Amino acid sequence: MSFYQPENLPKIMIAPNGARPKKKDHIEVPVTIDEVVETAKLCFDEGAEGIHFHLRDEKGDHILSSEMCLKALNDLQLSVPNMHLQVTTEAVGRYSPSEMRNLAYEVAPPGISIGIREMIPSRNPTEEDIKLYQSLTENGTKIQHICYEPEDLDLLSDLLNKGKISKDGTWCLFVIGHYSGKISDPNKIPLFLDKLNNNNFNADWAVCAFGKEEIDCLKKAISLDGKIRIGFENSMLMPNGEIAPNNHTKVKAVKELLNLN
Repeated sequence: MSFYQPENLPKIMIAPNGARPKKKDHIEVPVTIDEVVETAKLCFDEGAEGIHFHLRDEKGDHILSSEMCLKALNDLQLSVPNMHLQVTTEAVGRYSPSEMRNLAYEVAPPGISIGIREMIPSRNPTEEDIKLYQSLTENGTKIQHICYEPEDLDLLSDLLNKGKISKDGTWCLFVIGHYSGKISDPNKIPLFLDKLNNNNFNADWAVCAFGKEEIDCLKKAISLDGKIRIGFENSMLMPNGEIAPNNHTKVKAVKELLNLN
Protein backbone atom coordinates (compact mmCIF):
# COMPACT_ATOMS: atom_id res chain seq x y z
CA MET A 1 0.00 0.00 0.00
CA SER A 2 1.26 3.47 -0.91
CA PHE A 3 1.06 6.06 1.85
CA TYR A 4 1.00 9.83 1.64
CA GLN A 5 4.50 11.14 2.33
CA PRO A 6 4.89 14.90 2.79
CA GLU A 7 8.32 16.37 2.28
CA ASN A 8 7.84 18.74 5.19
CA LEU A 9 6.71 18.12 8.76
CA PRO A 10 2.97 18.74 9.13
CA LYS A 11 2.16 22.20 10.45
CA ILE A 12 -0.34 20.63 12.86
CA MET A 13 0.10 17.05 14.07
CA ILE A 14 -2.70 15.57 16.18
CA ALA A 15 -1.71 13.24 19.04
CA PRO A 16 -5.17 12.12 20.16
CA ASN A 17 -4.44 9.50 22.80
CA GLY A 18 -0.84 8.87 23.84
CA ALA A 19 0.17 6.02 26.10
CA ARG A 20 -1.41 7.22 29.34
CA PRO A 21 -4.86 8.89 29.01
CA LYS A 22 -7.85 6.57 29.28
CA LYS A 23 -11.62 6.80 29.02
CA LYS A 24 -11.80 7.58 32.73
CA ASP A 25 -9.75 10.71 32.04
CA HIS A 26 -11.92 11.79 29.10
CA ILE A 27 -14.62 9.83 27.33
CA GLU A 28 -13.35 11.06 23.93
CA VAL A 29 -9.87 9.54 24.25
CA PRO A 30 -9.69 7.11 21.30
CA VAL A 31 -8.53 3.69 22.50
CA THR A 32 -9.67 1.30 19.75
CA ILE A 33 -8.40 1.33 16.17
CA ASP A 34 -11.87 2.31 14.94
CA GLU A 35 -11.90 5.26 17.35
CA VAL A 36 -8.42 6.35 16.24
CA VAL A 37 -9.54 6.26 12.61
CA GLU A 38 -12.69 8.25 13.35
CA THR A 39 -10.70 10.82 15.32
CA ALA A 40 -8.12 11.11 12.54
CA LYS A 41 -10.82 11.89 9.97
CA LEU A 42 -12.46 14.54 12.16
CA CYS A 43 -9.10 16.17 12.99
CA PHE A 44 -7.97 16.11 9.36
CA ASP A 45 -11.17 17.89 8.37
CA GLU A 46 -10.34 20.62 10.90
CA GLY A 47 -6.79 21.12 9.65
CA ALA A 48 -4.49 18.50 11.21
CA GLU A 49 -2.15 17.31 8.45
CA GLY A 50 -0.70 14.37 10.38
CA ILE A 51 -1.55 12.00 13.21
CA HIS A 52 0.73 10.51 15.85
CA PHE A 53 -1.16 7.61 17.37
CA HIS A 54 -0.77 4.97 20.07
CA LEU A 55 -2.49 1.61 20.26
CA ARG A 56 -4.01 -0.13 23.28
CA ASP A 57 -4.43 -3.71 24.41
CA GLU A 58 -7.67 -5.28 25.65
CA LYS A 59 -7.17 -3.58 29.03
CA GLY A 60 -6.71 -0.19 27.43
CA ASP A 61 -2.97 -0.10 28.13
CA HIS A 62 -0.27 1.07 25.73
CA ILE A 63 0.99 -1.68 23.44
CA LEU A 64 3.64 -1.99 20.75
CA SER A 65 2.08 -4.52 18.39
CA SER A 66 3.21 -4.86 14.79
CA GLU A 67 -0.02 -6.63 13.82
CA MET A 68 -2.18 -3.88 15.31
CA CYS A 69 -0.01 -1.16 13.77
CA LEU A 70 -0.37 -2.66 10.30
CA LYS A 71 -4.15 -2.89 10.67
CA ALA A 72 -4.37 0.67 11.96
CA LEU A 73 -2.25 1.99 9.10
CA ASN A 74 -4.37 0.15 6.55
CA ASP A 75 -7.63 1.49 8.03
CA LEU A 76 -6.25 5.01 8.33
CA GLN A 77 -4.98 4.98 4.76
CA LEU A 78 -8.46 4.12 3.54
CA SER A 79 -10.09 6.84 5.64
CA VAL A 80 -7.55 9.70 5.40
CA PRO A 81 -5.33 9.00 2.36
CA ASN A 82 -3.83 12.51 2.41
CA MET A 83 -2.88 12.55 6.09
CA HIS A 84 0.63 11.72 7.31
CA LEU A 85 0.49 8.63 9.53
CA GLN A 86 2.99 8.30 12.37
CA VAL A 87 3.30 5.30 14.67
CA THR A 88 5.12 5.42 17.99
CA THR A 89 7.92 3.41 19.56
CA GLU A 90 7.39 4.90 23.03
CA ALA A 91 8.56 2.48 25.72
CA VAL A 92 6.56 3.80 28.70
CA GLY A 93 8.69 1.60 30.92
CA ARG A 94 7.22 -1.53 29.29
CA TYR A 95 9.41 -2.10 26.25
CA SER A 96 13.11 -2.48 25.60
CA PRO A 97 15.08 -0.86 22.77
CA SER A 98 15.19 -4.23 20.98
CA GLU A 99 11.38 -4.45 21.08
CA MET A 100 11.15 -0.89 19.81
CA ARG A 101 13.51 -1.72 16.94
CA ASN A 102 11.54 -4.86 16.07
CA LEU A 103 8.34 -2.85 15.70
CA ALA A 104 10.06 -0.37 13.39
CA TYR A 105 11.49 -3.13 11.17
CA GLU A 106 8.32 -5.23 11.06
CA VAL A 107 5.93 -2.36 10.33
CA ALA A 108 8.14 -0.15 8.12
CA PRO A 109 5.59 2.65 8.55
CA PRO A 110 5.30 5.88 6.56
CA GLY A 111 6.14 7.80 9.72
CA ILE A 112 7.55 6.89 13.12
CA SER A 113 8.43 8.75 16.29
CA ILE A 114 11.52 7.64 18.19
CA GLY A 115 12.64 9.04 21.53
CA ILE A 116 16.39 9.15 21.06
CA ARG A 117 17.09 8.71 24.77
CA GLU A 118 14.70 5.74 24.96
CA MET A 119 16.21 4.01 21.95
CA ILE A 120 19.80 4.68 23.08
CA PRO A 121 19.70 4.84 26.91
CA SER A 122 23.47 4.37 27.08
CA ARG A 123 23.87 7.57 25.04
CA ASN A 124 26.47 5.70 22.98
CA PRO A 125 25.07 4.67 19.57
CA THR A 126 25.88 1.08 18.63
CA GLU A 127 26.08 -0.48 15.17
CA GLU A 128 22.61 -1.89 15.82
CA ASP A 129 21.25 1.60 16.49
CA ILE A 130 22.93 3.05 13.43
CA LYS A 131 21.60 0.24 11.22
CA LEU A 132 18.02 0.94 12.34
CA TYR A 133 18.13 4.62 11.48
CA GLN A 134 19.91 3.96 8.19
CA SER A 135 17.35 1.31 7.22
CA LEU A 136 14.35 3.49 8.04
CA THR A 137 15.85 6.43 6.17
CA GLU A 138 16.67 4.33 3.09
CA ASN A 139 13.13 2.89 3.08
CA GLY A 140 11.60 6.36 3.10
CA THR A 141 10.14 6.28 6.61
CA LYS A 142 9.86 9.78 8.02
CA ILE A 143 11.46 9.63 11.47
CA GLN A 144 10.47 12.30 13.97
CA HIS A 145 13.11 12.40 16.68
CA ILE A 146 11.57 13.03 20.11
CA CYS A 147 13.78 15.24 22.28
CA TYR A 148 12.94 15.77 25.94
CA GLU A 149 15.95 17.95 26.69
CA PRO A 150 18.20 20.07 24.45
CA GLU A 151 21.10 17.69 25.17
CA ASP A 152 19.21 14.94 23.32
CA LEU A 153 20.19 16.75 20.13
CA ASP A 154 23.86 16.10 20.89
CA LEU A 155 23.11 12.37 21.00
CA LEU A 156 21.06 12.57 17.81
CA SER A 157 23.86 14.44 16.06
CA ASP A 158 26.38 11.80 17.13
CA LEU A 159 24.13 9.03 15.81
CA LEU A 160 23.49 10.69 12.45
CA ASN A 161 27.16 11.57 11.99
CA LYS A 162 28.24 7.99 12.68
CA GLY A 163 25.60 6.66 10.31
CA LYS A 164 26.42 9.24 7.64
CA ILE A 165 22.75 10.24 7.64
CA SER A 166 21.91 13.72 6.39
CA LYS A 167 20.90 16.40 8.88
CA ASP A 168 19.10 18.32 6.16
CA GLY A 169 15.37 18.35 6.85
CA THR A 170 15.61 16.30 10.06
CA TRP A 171 12.20 16.07 11.75
CA CYS A 172 12.27 16.80 15.49
CA LEU A 173 9.74 17.20 18.28
CA PHE A 174 10.71 19.17 21.36
CA VAL A 175 8.76 18.08 24.43
CA ILE A 176 8.30 21.10 26.67
CA GLY A 177 7.35 20.01 30.18
CA HIS A 178 6.27 16.57 31.37
CA TYR A 179 3.24 14.45 32.23
CA SER A 180 4.29 14.55 35.89
CA GLY A 181 3.44 18.24 36.11
CA LYS A 182 6.81 19.76 35.22
CA ILE A 183 6.05 23.27 33.97
CA SER A 184 6.01 23.81 30.21
CA ASP A 185 8.21 26.89 29.84
CA PRO A 186 8.16 28.47 26.36
CA ASN A 187 11.56 30.03 27.06
CA LYS A 188 13.07 26.56 26.83
CA ILE A 189 12.39 26.37 23.09
CA PRO A 190 15.35 28.63 22.11
CA LEU A 191 17.65 26.28 24.03
CA PHE A 192 16.68 23.48 21.65
CA LEU A 193 17.22 25.78 18.68
CA ASP A 194 20.68 26.68 19.94
CA LYS A 195 21.55 22.99 20.03
CA LEU A 196 20.26 22.55 16.48
CA ASN A 197 22.51 25.35 15.33
CA ASN A 198 25.54 24.11 17.29
CA ASN A 199 25.18 20.66 15.75
CA ASN A 200 24.65 21.93 12.18
CA PHE A 201 21.10 20.68 11.77
CA ASN A 202 18.78 22.04 9.12
CA ALA A 203 15.76 20.75 11.00
CA ASP A 204 12.01 20.82 10.54
CA TRP A 205 10.77 20.98 14.12
CA ALA A 206 7.67 21.12 16.25
CA VAL A 207 6.80 21.34 19.94
CA CYS A 208 4.27 19.77 22.24
CA ALA A 209 3.51 20.98 25.75
CA PHE A 210 1.29 20.35 28.75
CA GLY A 211 -1.48 21.94 30.77
CA LYS A 212 -2.30 25.61 30.99
CA GLU A 213 1.14 26.63 29.68
CA GLU A 214 0.62 24.70 26.45
CA ILE A 215 -0.81 27.57 24.43
CA ASP A 216 2.08 29.91 25.30
CA CYS A 217 4.52 27.25 24.08
CA LEU A 218 2.57 26.81 20.85
CA LYS A 219 2.55 30.56 20.24
CA LYS A 220 6.30 30.72 20.90
CA ALA A 221 6.97 27.87 18.48
CA ILE A 222 4.97 29.48 15.69
CA SER A 223 6.70 32.83 16.28
CA LEU A 224 10.05 31.05 15.76
CA ASP A 225 8.90 29.35 12.53
CA GLY A 226 8.24 26.03 14.22
CA LYS A 227 5.25 23.73 14.06
CA ILE A 228 2.99 22.14 16.66
CA ARG A 229 1.71 18.82 17.92
CA ILE A 230 -1.48 18.99 19.95
CA GLY A 231 -4.12 16.64 21.29
CA PHE A 232 -5.20 14.67 24.31
CA GLU A 233 -1.84 12.90 24.63
CA ASN A 234 -0.37 16.03 26.19
CA SER A 235 -3.22 18.37 27.08
CA MET A 236 -7.00 18.19 27.17
CA LEU A 237 -7.38 21.94 27.56
CA MET A 238 -8.77 24.38 25.02
CA PRO A 239 -6.90 27.67 24.47
CA ASN A 240 -9.30 29.36 26.91
CA GLY A 241 -8.41 26.90 29.66
CA GLU A 242 -11.63 24.89 29.53
CA ILE A 243 -11.67 21.13 29.02
CA ALA A 244 -11.86 20.33 25.32
CA PRO A 245 -14.94 18.33 24.30
CA ASN A 246 -12.83 16.27 21.87
CA ASN A 247 -9.63 16.35 19.83
CA HIS A 248 -11.04 17.84 16.64
CA THR A 249 -12.67 20.79 18.41
CA LYS A 250 -9.28 21.55 19.94
CA VAL A 251 -7.59 21.39 16.53
CA LYS A 252 -10.09 23.88 15.13
CA ALA A 253 -9.70 26.28 18.08
CA VAL A 254 -5.89 26.22 18.07
CA LYS A 255 -5.71 26.60 14.30
CA GLU A 256 -7.99 29.64 14.41
CA LEU A 257 -6.17 31.22 17.37
CA LEU A 258 -2.75 30.87 15.75
CA ASN A 259 -3.96 31.73 12.23
CA LEU A 260 -2.58 28.49 10.80
CA ASN A 261 -4.13 28.43 7.36
